[in-house]
Amino acid sequence: MLNLPVNDSISLRQLQPEDAPALYAQIDLSRKTLRRFLPWVDYNTNEEHSLRFIEMMLRKAEDQDAIAMGMWYEEQLCGVIDLHSWDHMLQKVEVGYWIAEKFQGKGIAVACCRELINFAFESLKLNKVEIHFALQNERSARIPIKLGFAKEGVLRHHAKLHGQYVDMVVMGVLREDWKY
Repeated sequence: MLNLPVNDSISLRQLQPEDAPALYAQIDLSRKTLRRFLPWVDYNTNEEHSLRFIEMMLRKAEDQDAIAMGMWYEEQLCGVIDLHSWDHMLQKVEVGYWIAEKFQGKGIAVACCRELINFAFESLKLNKVEIHFALQNERSARIPIKLGFAKEGVLRHHAKLHGQYVDMVVMGVLREDWKY
């Protein structure tokens, strides 16, 4: 199990099956906020769905396709961050994240992104990390900006959210440009 300390109060730990109840509880408590930009929220309606997600991500980690980490603040699960769309040939990956409503605004997501990106460059020897987010998601946009990512473009109608096409912003950073 992968465990990355971030600071005295924050850590990243690879999600395990026993985390399903806490994961579901955080999703359920923040459902209205999260569903605005995350279509999967509507399909995660019980602990079993959270357990299936964790089990799927553990299989993907074994195949080096993705890694899902719980963000822990003062020993409480407060969100998820992951590496996905892992391209071994191009040595790049995407980072995705969400944080429960009551933990937002504390710098947790930025600190966790920084640590996971360090891991991607140092331990996985990747060359590039991307973050994709819906154009309207201003809160999510702040994180790659704070971390020095460059805006690479906008993918028009690249995703569908609650029946509507949305444009996705792509931001990226190369290992050679990473300053943390």
